[in-house]
Amino acid sequence: MSEQLRAPFGTFPVVRAALEACDELAAPVADALKNWAAAGSVLYVDTAPEKADTAVFCEAYDAPPEYSANCVVVAAKRGGEVTLAACLVLATTRLDVNQAVRRHLGARKASFAPMDIAVAETGMEYGGITPVGLPAAWPLLIDEAVAAAPHVLVGSGLRRGKLILPGPALAQLPGAEVLPGLAA
Repeated sequence: MSEQLRAPFGTFPVVRAALEACDELAAPVADALKNWAAAGSVLYVDTAPEKADTAVFCEAYDAPPEYSANCVVVAAKRGGEVTLAACLVLATTRLDVNQAVRRHLGARKASFAPMDIAVAETGMEYGGITPVGLPAAWPLLIDEAVAAAPHVLVGSGLRRGKLILPGPALAQLPGAEVLPGLAA
């Protein structure tokens, strides 16, 4: 057992190295952490699932919204082909799906993926989808403000618990591209 860890922000009752909390994570997240060079810098904070939504979470755990990031699954369509992608933006901003995402993916139309598709394709719970452990073929579009943040709070793949990691580490994930103007 490791010494008591502290999160860089917030008031969390339990903080552990994410690699020591793999049994608390969605399976694709745990698998990805085990094979990711930056995994040693990732923390797991245990939280109540009913407080997973960003605004409630930030208030309950004294977590600054500007350090919280939302991972959104997008369906981009061109012709009869649909491309799924994940986008990561700070919780204080909004994803520019209709312009930035659509244009970057070369799609005629882009929209939020239906919940059942997002859950089935990621193997994660809705409200806990995270950029760690996404399908390898997916593009992961990261707003430059997220990648520049000293620490970012993201989902754990489940509604219970969150991950805290350095923003720059996200750019090392498979399929990651850091983009200016992804968020409005």
